[in-house]
Amino acid sequence: MKKTENAPGEIRTIQPQTVSASPSSSSAAVAAFDVLIVGGGINGCGIARDLAGRGWRVLLCEKDDLAAHTSSSSTKLIHGGLRYLEYYEFSLVRKALQEREVLLRSAPHIMWPLRFVMPHDPSMRPAWMVRLGLFLYDHLARREVLPGSRSVDLRAHAAGAPLKPQFKRGFVYSDGWVDDARLVVLNALDARDKGAEVLTRTRCLSAQRDADGWTAVLEGPDGRRTVRAGAVVNAAGPWAESFLRGVARPSQGEALATRHLRLVKGSHIVVPRLFTHDHAYIFQNPDKRIIFAIPYQDAFTLIGTTDIELSGDDPGAARIGADEIEYLCTQASRYLEKPVLPADVAWTYSGVRPLLDDASGDPSAVTRDYMLESNTTAAPLLSVWGGKITTFRKLSEDAADEVGRMLGESRAAWTEGAFLAGGDLSGWIGAATRPDEDFERFVAAVRAKHPWLEGALARRLARAYGARIATVIGDAQSMNDMGQAVAPGLHERELRYLQDEEWACSGDDVLWRRSKLGLYYTPEQRERVGAWMQQQARTPRQQEGVACS
Repeated sequence: MKKTENAPGEIRTIQPQTVSASPSSSSAAVAAFDVLIVGGGINGCGIARDLAGRGWRVLLCEKDDLAAHTSSSSTKLIHGGLRYLEYYEFSLVRKALQEREVLLRSAPHIMWPLRFVMPHDPSMRPAWMVRLGLFLYDHLARREVLPGSRSVDLRAHAAGAPLKPQFKRGFVYSDGWVDDARLVVLNALDARDKGAEVLTRTRCLSAQRDADGWTAVLEGPDGRRTVRAGAVVNAAGPWAESFLRGVARPSQGEALATRHLRLVKGSHIVVPRLFTHDHAYIFQNPDKRIIFAIPYQDAFTLIGTTDIELSGDDPGAARIGADEIEYLCTQASRYLEKPVLPADVAWTYSGVRPLLDDASGDPSAVTRDYMLESNTTAAPLLSVWGGKITTFRKLSEDAADEVGRMLGESRAAWTEGAFLAGGDLSGWIGAATRPDEDFERFVAAVRAKHPWLEGALARRLARAYGARIATVIGDAQSMNDMGQAVAPGLHERELRYLQDEEWACSGDDVLWRRSKLGLYYTPEQRERVGAWMQQQARTPRQQEGVACS
């Protein structure tokens, strides 16, 4: 295998080599990579970014869109997991707390600090226990950006106004918010910029292992393709176990699947805005669980999540049940003066968390920590089990370290101080200070440079694309140059960017993953976006890896 040296974080393109399709083949030539990653969620894309930045030749395949499942269905928080302290998950909480500010600095356009209010309900947990938990939360990891916790009088605090009058005391602490689906895309963009090949709508049909590597058959919109790889990373999320049982084929008779996943469905509801202040709520429930009520997309409130054992064989078919909607409405209404009713729900989404089965009877108690399992009985195989979005960067770093070890060459980690795609705003605002303040300065700079951009549109584009807004706008000098408005505030120039640069193929890719504009549009407007995307997809594009079925 060819060894490639490069400085950590250096951006360069690495062309795949070609080898014979198998050790016994003398005619058919296929592309060869150091690592094949199966799965285009946050872990797969994070690992691809890290490995490509270390100079490895990386191919990632995803059977659907990037972040099409679990990674676009989180509660969208960068958080340590306050409730995990009750399960003595101190290591997980500390690891997540250490990552919060690392992530906030890496992409201030899609992540920002958020203050949480916990109304005190003495029947749930005594005040001393809450104070102790928050003290640990404040001190398990160093904070430079996020303020610490404090007690508040809800009768005098803005966050008390929407609550029932019996809630007189509360606690405020800090965590962060993230646009989860865009986080996945930013990792994929960074991976591609560093030489990785990213294929969406491409299923791994088989991966045959031998002593020298893997031969994989991939199937995408352009047909089947055979590739060789020195190692395989199984980052298939809820499908990780089934990948090992049905797709990956061992060189001998050994079983590749040695663990079982516990698939837990988490569902959320989105309702019209319930409060006007900028804090989120964490509500304690009689079942000892918690739910969040979070400001969402300016005009809405996000409420979640549930923990329901998944029934059925297809994680991709998970949908919220009427009982989950009722549960979330009931628990939020225990605290809020104005009841939340199922009829208020504007949108719902459900994701499946792939948790390692630890035989716990309570799905909420199953660990959210990750495990990396190496198998080197023949060509290297690394399986990713579990994990949470806050720790994806650390998981990716650990995975890249392990892949390097299995391939016989250690290469330096580099992502801890690096920006994600669009996250380096220095070209617009100079030196970085605080991530939240940096973003506001960035919006002002965008408005000053492009005064013709409508105010709300300028802010939305700045939020979505950060410094890559220059690529979105291109040489446009007026709103007319942005092209036709396919739907309000969504112009052809942005849609073409999403097609050519961000692997978007359908209306859903644009409206529910690359953005949440679907919340604001009528069914007719959403249909118009879908029709435009479908019509444009009929014309083959030159950008590799974004062919649409």
